[in-house]
Amino acid sequence: MSVTAISARVDEIQQMISSLQAGPAPADATGDFASALQTATTSGGQDGAANADTPGAALTPLAAATGTQGAATGPLNTPFSAEIQAAAQKHGVDPALLTALVRQESNFNPNARSPAGATGLTQLMPGTAASLGVTDATDPAQALDGGAKYLKQQLDAFGGDERKALAAYNAGPGAVQKFGGIPPYAETQNYVKKVLAYAEEYRASATPAAAPAAGLPATSTMPVAAAAIGADVPTTSMSTPTSSPSSGGLPYSTT
Repeated sequence: MSVTAISARVDEIQQMISSLQAGPAPADATGDFASALQTATTSGGQDGAANADTPGAALTPLAAATGTQGAATGPLNTPFSAEIQAAAQKHGVDPALLTALVRQESNFNPNARSPAGATGLTQLMPGTAASLGVTDATDPAQALDGGAKYLKQQLDAFGGDERKALAAYNAGPGAVQKFGGIPPYAETQNYVKKVLAYAEEYRASATPAAAPAAGLPATSTMPVAAAAIGADVPTTSMSTPTSSPSSGGLPYSTT
């Protein structure tokens, strides 16, 4: 099959894909191609399978064929990244924000201890740790769970405002309530700035969950459509690849 014939066939297939996404096409307009496309794009279930990374989101035919719908991120490349990810997911906080907090509080040292008595990766004071159910703040799993839980409490208390929540984590929620925002303490103001800057850094460097298969640019449907009919596509002429330790703060103690 020549390149010109393939291009013409691909144009026809793209029109068919558009009509399939808009609604069922007449049986006599699709023929064997509709059956082949249905087989290639259905991942199970009568109403289409949901994206594993986004529960409840139905896959489009092209996404089902390429497996590239969505842009989920994986664990960050830091110490204790898997544990941080697990604690963040458990308590519903941003993993990048929790990672940034740990970096500022302890620089990822599980045995870090401040002169005031704050301990572990998330530098929990004894009273705060006890209220969070943490019995050993030097244990990474317990420290991260307690820190994530405490951070979530502050986020909930201040309407999801990360700046106020971090200020509360550092100086105590009472201080944030008293001043109606970040307290005028140099340490706390610097703490909030650093943690937010680290969080942005981690968000920007998050690991992509998946990439398109080699030779299949994410913006092109031609190789996928041609594959559905068994046509050989000369990718060299029809596709163009694209290039593409800190001192920390002391969590407020209620005792």
